[in-house]
Amino acid sequence: MDRIRIVGGERLYGTIPISGAKNAALPLMIASLLTRETLTLKNVPRLADVNLLARILGNHGVDVTIAGKRTGQRHSDGQTFRLTAEEIVDTTAPYEMVARMRASFWVLAPLIARCGRAKVSLPGGCAIGTRPVDLHLTTLQQLGAEIELEGGYVLARAPRGLTGAKVELSKVSVGATHNALMAAVLARGESLIEGAAREPEVADLASCLIKMGARIEGVGTSALWVQGRETLYGAEHTVLPDRIETGTYAMAAAITGGEVLLEGARADLLEEALQTLRSTGVEIEERPTGLRVARNGGGLGPVSVETQPFPGFPTDLQAQLIALMCMANGTSQIRETIFENRFMHVQELARLGARIELKGDTALVTGVGAGGLRGAQVMATDLRASVSLIIAGLAAQGETMIGRVYHLDRGFERIEEKLSQCGAHIERLSA
Repeated sequence: MDRIRIVGGERLYGTIPISGAKNAALPLMIASLLTRETLTLKNVPRLADVNLLARILGNHGVDVTIAGKRTGQRHSDGQTFRLTAEEIVDTTAPYEMVARMRASFWVLAPLIARCGRAKVSLPGGCAIGTRPVDLHLTTLQQLGAEIELEGGYVLARAPRGLTGAKVELSKVSVGATHNALMAAVLARGESLIEGAAREPEVADLASCLIKMGARIEGVGTSALWVQGRETLYGAEHTVLPDRIETGTYAMAAAITGGEVLLEGARADLLEEALQTLRSTGVEIEERPTGLRVARNGGGLGPVSVETQPFPGFPTDLQAQLIALMCMANGTSQIRETIFENRFMHVQELARLGARIELKGDTALVTGVGAGGLRGAQVMATDLRASVSLIIAGLAAQGETMIGRVYHLDRGFERIEEKLSQCGAHIERLSA
């Protein structure tokens, strides 16, 4: 099993290219099930989850091709995928595939919308707390689907197709909003999705669906109006840059006291997180090619933050912020409101010398100052926890060895290469 070795204490200087967003690419790939024609996606990141979803879609009959290298293309440029679901040959998504990646559960909506039936295993994914699928199921039921649970599978039927309706989401859910959109675009009549998630990845999916011929209004708001279509068509769409990767590398630069250009990053995708960083003393400047991030001559100031759905501070940056605040002058208060079990990285950060006290859903992080973090052997527990250990390791004195780094490959493309090109002493070791 691979490990990552870091010798900390080096400042980061240079340019880090930001990859396409995994959380946008996955639903966009799934949207290919909605049409017989080819959906071309550009800027697709090279990630384990993307490869796994390509295999899952292939099981349903989607032909997936990846364009070859072009003249002038850099290794950091995203991939171009062409997905063609001319015929859906299997409407079952088996346990052995869906259990490995939660987002693959989203095939449920396009399968039932296009084929009138679907059998999809209940999902798996990172162990960061209970994430029930009841919102997904009630959404489809409001659009006329018949739902049963049997043997760990969701059996969905709509033999006469789905019917437009008012869909009310009782809780903000990105996944349920994705499912509602992909179901409504092929339903008969109009649908109004209320309580929709406003995350940029939802807007990216909606934009792509509009290119495919869907009629959607209210993109970027919590109320989405959809006029169902009998048929959708092929289209070409570019995946937006990854806001979580952007925030992660911004914090890596901040904790080392360096200066980096995050090439291709967009400030509008994570304004709250950037404002939080600015409040700690980090300089962030918008450039035509991305974002310049630097830490000023002083230390880092503490923050008081709670995670919220977009446009609030993202839960997917909570672990990284805790790592950064280990170097702040004072005590920070970071409250997790989205997932009830997303502090598993805390005990591993403590092995590096972090001073963190947990009180229910809140972490109190007391900075240990320069030299306060010391390298140690640690273990990754999930995707975001993995990268928080890398951030801490960059600032720790001595050697940090991180185990179970396969989590990283699910969400961060070539992270060792990107950091080492900016001066970090980081390498991957194969077992």
